[in-house]
Amino acid sequence: MTAALEVKGITKSYGAIQVARDITIALQAGERHALIGPNGAGKTTLVNILSGTVTPNSGAISLFGHDITKDSSAKRTRKGLIRTFQVSNLFKKLSVLENVFLAVSQKESASFDFWTGAGKRRRLIERAEAVIDQLKLTDSINDRVSEIAYGRQRLVELAIALALEPKVLLLDEPAAGIPHSETDILLDAVEGLPKHIAILMIEHDMQIVRRFASNVTVLVSGAILMRGSPKDVMMSHQVREVYLGRGGADRFASDSLHA
Repeated sequence: MTAALEVKGITKSYGAIQVARDITIALQAGERHALIGPNGAGKTTLVNILSGTVTPNSGAISLFGHDITKDSSAKRTRKGLIRTFQVSNLFKKLSVLENVFLAVSQKESASFDFWTGAGKRRRLIERAEAVIDQLKLTDSINDRVSEIAYGRQRLVELAIALALEPKVLLLDEPAAGIPHSETDILLDAVEGLPKHIAILMIEHDMQIVRRFASNVTVLVSGAILMRGSPKDVMMSHQVREVYLGRGGADRFASDSLHA
């Protein structure tokens, strides 16, 4: 079976500092995959390479069997590789509808078409409204993004990603900055995304990882330490040591098993 996203032997160095070392990962269509590791492990660098904002020194990236290693970020987006950011990146002075409408227009290549007919524009608006409803944001549809809670802003960002019709979705710490009491809202939204979308999520919270992921890759110092199910990863003493240090390893195992 051709992988939705396949990464082979990716390396990246900045001078003598190697931030990605022979990374190989494959995501199948519909897979929910988590990428974890301590700070400085190279997780965001890898996502930057996948999304096209950083060029690797060597290795290859393919999307459904087609090489995209040299493609620009924009070209990867058009092919269905969509990325959300660790820090919300929205037009804060525009409404929720306007933010999502811009994404729908971009997908339809109508972003800067001032002569778009009223009928087509109405269809784009309806598409934006449908995505907003899917993310349960209808009650905020006309609110400025700056006026809604940060957790709901992250849902707007997810709505924008969905409006671009992703085949592979890269989520860079989507729960960052969201109060713990509101993470279920985000996870419910992620779980409600179309099942054919392959999703790679960077995340620190192992409870979120356990709920979201069927497979986990652990990255340490730019290299893959292990792969496995969330349970296998949480049971690994080696992972616990690199993730929390020796002093926190036993507590990590206890918390994970009893949560």
